Amino acid sequence: MAPRRMALAALLAVALLGGALTPTVQARPAAARADGPRGGAVGASPPADTTGIPRLTDRRGRTLTLRGWNVEDKTHHGAEALSAITERHFGDLRARGFNVARLLVFWDDLEPRRGHYSEGYLRKIQRILGWAHKHRIQVVLDAHQDVFGPAFGHRGIPRWATRTDGLPFTPHPDDWFAEYFEPAVQRAFTHLYEDADLRTAQTRVWRLLAARFGGHPALLGYDLINEPMGEPRPGEDLASAARRIEATQLTPLYNRLADAIRTRDRSAWLFVEPTPIVGEGVPTGLGRVDDERVVYAPHFYSTAMEAGADYDPSAGWIEAYERAVTAYPRAHSLPVVVGEWGPLNSGLPHMRRFYDDALASLNRYSSGWAGYVWCYGGGYCALDPEGRFRTNKERTATPYAPAVAGAVHEDAHDPATGTYRLAYRAARRPGTTELSLPPSPTGWRVEVTGRGAHASADGVPAGRAGHVKVWAARHAEVAVRVTPGPGGTRS
Repeated sequence: MAPRRMALAALLAVALLGGALTPTVQARPAAARADGPRGGAVGASPPADTTGIPRLTDRRGRTLTLRGWNVEDKTHHGAEALSAITERHFGDLRARGFNVARLLVFWDDLEPRRGHYSEGYLRKIQRILGWAHKHRIQVVLDAHQDVFGPAFGHRGIPRWATRTDGLPFTPHPDDWFAEYFEPAVQRAFTHLYEDADLRTAQTRVWRLLAARFGGHPALLGYDLINEPMGEPRPGEDLASAARRIEATQLTPLYNRLADAIRTRDRSAWLFVEPTPIVGEGVPTGLGRVDDERVVYAPHFYSTAMEAGADYDPSAGWIEAYERAVTAYPRAHSLPVVVGEWGPLNSGLPHMRRFYDDALASLNRYSSGWAGYVWCYGGGYCALDPEGRFRTNKERTATPYAPAVAGAVHEDAHDPATGTYRLAYRAARRPGTTELSLPPSPTGWRVEVTGRGAHASADGVPAGRAGHVKVWAARHAEVAVRVTPGPGGTRS
């Protein structure tokens, strides 16, 4: 969603003026205990059968964890579209232990004129998927929009599909997210959701993408629309408007697009987002999406931090967000993957604490996340121009288990000691559990216990990423412990 600048500050201002925030959201809960709000080790995940939220799984029934970043090129379009994305992005992701990329694609580049699809743009997406596959990165294709699209100076929905009924639009160059609240932009969303010909055009785009890329070995799924917004009714506060838009406009849209995609691709996951209002602790009003492979994919941004403030642990924002964001997937039994997160300024005094608290929260209820954004520079970029992690962003690169062949009891990383623990009951049918260990100046030691349990390596040398496989007897109780230290052998 970047460059966000003040981004959600406008959202908060409008919400407060309109009375949108509920008392629960405005309240400031007591700070969480140092060992996490539920006790136990920092980052500990409750047993899967007590969270009420299922985990993402693969076709072999293994429990999956996704860790990665968004990859984008918002600057170039037309013949130069996607040119800022190179194979280096995917090689560097893999070298640091990540396994997923959320790739931003734009309808205005794919269909610049109505009914005329860019074969060149499709070939560029194909090439990027090839790089991802080479480096063992899974990709979510994200149908991205910022402030609807080019008609308002941004990217996303084409000009030819933008209808405003002549309503006014005033740019906000110092806080572009405020442009979502301009009447012309809000009306454009209404037409996108309600006009039969635009509905048809959008389903054709998704049918085309699914036909072209369905079955590609790097493709994990499709994010159907980025941060959708809409048009409040007169007298309607922001929270009520968001829930109505989600229930009556976004839910039908997601079902239409799901039906279109399934005519071409039966296996990819479908990622569905609420409006960004969820970031203010407002539970979504989305209804059921009638598909067996749906992932709930909210974003995780703090208004205050987007406006430049440091993290305030006592404000209780993470706790309020977690309460709000888990209601929908629990009710509909959907896995969660957070599609975007991360502060603009990661170098402020309390940002180290933010990353540790945020990662602990995400690990409690989600199957993974994609940080914003994998690029080389300033602002939101994960890396500096030389390819080194920017301040505190290295804390996202921790040991984890991309795939577990069994039911997970514990999945915990302690940032204070660097220790990672995984406990699971092996499945009835023998399978392979995978560990991803990022480069460490000390290397890693790997210990595995359990009936028939053994690993492909007992350690990883300093400075190298490692991928360790673990096997065990059926129904065995397996414990894995990864600690910093000189590694023995590397897989």
